[in-house]
Amino acid sequence: MKIAALIMTAMLATTSLAWADMTDDLVRVRQQWERIKYQTPAKQQEAAYEKLENDSAKLVQQYPKKAEPMIWHGIVQASHAGAKGGLGALSLAKNARKSFEQALALDPAALDGSAYTSLGSLYYQVPGWPIGFGDDKKALELLHKGLALNPQGVDPNFFIGDFLYRSGDYTGAEQALLKARQAPAREGRKLADDGRRREIDELLEKVRDKKP
Repeated sequence: MKIAALIMTAMLATTSLAWADMTDDLVRVRQQWERIKYQTPAKQQEAAYEKLENDSAKLVQQYPKKAEPMIWHGIVQASHAGAKGGLGALSLAKNARKSFEQALALDPAALDGSAYTSLGSLYYQVPGWPIGFGDDKKALELLHKGLALNPQGVDPNFFIGDFLYRSGDYTGAEQALLKARQAPAREGRKLADDGRRREIDELLEKVRDKKP
């Protein structure tokens, strides 16, 4: 019994250390992504995202059974696609979709449902058939799933607001964006929170210009 208890203790300690290592690695990827998105000039972003994508891919290989690295890899891929733009970005968007789908298969609730929200945002921003895989109905379904897992979160409310704005529902968009604006601050995410709030304010101006 003592030997079994010692083995179990050793296994738990090893698991805790591995989780701590993964968390540290993810924080580095996340912080670099935030610097690229909110502090790097637009002309330099594509190359920066490409480099970060290589780094996030290594994390996926290192932790193949964890959803969190897969989510961040998908976020980097999607951001890389956005920075690249045009039809050349479609393959990157498809790769991001695959990453988010794999993350959902591992753990749909990981990172407060971020895979749902990120995948939903892809579905409404990518062109539809025959060019791409865009699908507004699918996008809204995924966005609502992400919102259900993180109802007060800044990102799920922002992307719902953006979707509704693009769909012409300016009242609904305003409500979602105001809720996003009131989202609680995230620990260690000041750069991202400040950047997202700027995006919220910019989109709110557009929404209010459209409202009668």
